[in-house]
Amino acid sequence: MIGVGEAAIGFGVLVGLLFLGLHVATAMFLVSVLGASLYLSPALVDALGTQLWASMEDYVLLSIPLYILLGEILVRSGSTDKLYRSLADWLNILPGGLLHTNIAASAIFSAVSGSSVATAATVATVALPSFRIRKYDDRLVLGSIAAGASLGNLIPPGIALIVYGAMTNTSVGQLYAAAVIPGILMTVLFMATIVLMAWLKPGWVRQHEELDRLGLRLRRLVDLLPPLVIFAIIMGSIYSGWATVTESAALACVAALPIAAMYGRLSIRMLHDCFVATASLTAMSLLILSVAFYLNFVLGLLGVTPALGAFVTSLGATQLMLILALTVFYLLLGVFFETLPMLVGTVPVVFPVIVAAGIDPVWFGVFIVLMCEISLISPPVGMTLYVIQAVRKEGTIAQVFAGTVPFFIAMVVMTGLLIAFPGMATWLARLAYG
Repeated sequence: MIGVGEAAIGFGVLVGLLFLGLHVATAMFLVSVLGASLYLSPALVDALGTQLWASMEDYVLLSIPLYILLGEILVRSGSTDKLYRSLADWLNILPGGLLHTNIAASAIFSAVSGSSVATAATVATVALPSFRIRKYDDRLVLGSIAAGASLGNLIPPGIALIVYGAMTNTSVGQLYAAAVIPGILMTVLFMATIVLMAWLKPGWVRQHEELDRLGLRLRRLVDLLPPLVIFAIIMGSIYSGWATVTESAALACVAALPIAAMYGRLSIRMLHDCFVATASLTAMSLLILSVAFYLNFVLGLLGVTPALGAFVTSLGATQLMLILALTVFYLLLGVFFETLPMLVGTVPVVFPVIVAAGIDPVWFGVFIVLMCEISLISPPVGMTLYVIQAVRKEGTIAQVFAGTVPFFIAMVVMTGLLIAFPGMATWLARLAYG
């Protein structure tokens, strides 16, 4: 058994190793082995293989490669290109024009892919050629793409929600329900930010886009159907009780195949590329997650959970004080770390604290995913910023950093709203699950 002081030192060592540039899985493994060797028994180090195998037996984790595969199929089918064009037909009339399409396309693609990085790469690839022939400020264009990509994990079926649910034994279905309203509100806030920027900086945007004929725009609405059908299959099968989270992901993958065939992109070569990309991303994600489970195992044997619970109780801090402190903590941490390292590196330490304080684990799941998503657009480490710059292949990364500032502020505002009105996350989850 160890106290809060030793646990804090261990967390500091973990953060220090990450600052040194070690891969997050390596850093967590070293801290786990160090803790097991110093305070427990070397035999527990030998139990690593058993623990890794046991942690990966969780059926819900199978949904991670399935959602990655789903996103790969939709991207390579050309569905996202047509989705973007159809949304542009109707959103161009708003102040800020085509910028709103970046947000809306990201929101819809997020609802079927569950990955912020995949959303950033996809929307940037589709959108940037359209903006190169229009008079928009590069900073706002890049910022809107980065902001839209941050919806990838917040809007169900976000992969980060699956990871949080698996690590804390929280219902993924409830997390999905809890994230729906915050995800929609975050989308609206991003679009409101674009309207505000169009008013403050009219020279930065093209105020009036030329629209195609109404008949043509109406015919192109059919391109919105594939992603909406996929989303309906995922969420409908879960909340009707017809399928689990993992089974719904498998159903969505099967449904994506005729969509690819409809667009003339389905082939053995295309499927091969999808499988290779899925295997690569899955291996990277689950390596980190499996080591995080081992760290959880060691922390449990060390008695960190009751120690932290007792410490929080002794402080007499209110729930609001604790949440505000965690908000500052994650905002600072997001400057240096990406979503997955932040999530798996802090949940084992933070989750016992919020349970001891009586905070709803479902609400906290939405909160922590939102805070981790802020890290994706926080210079200098935000992953989506570098993905967008890599797709762009011109200019400097500083332009991407500058463009994210208004949207970063919008996400902080969203965090404040979630804290002030927790019911926006818990109401739908309680309605769906009782």
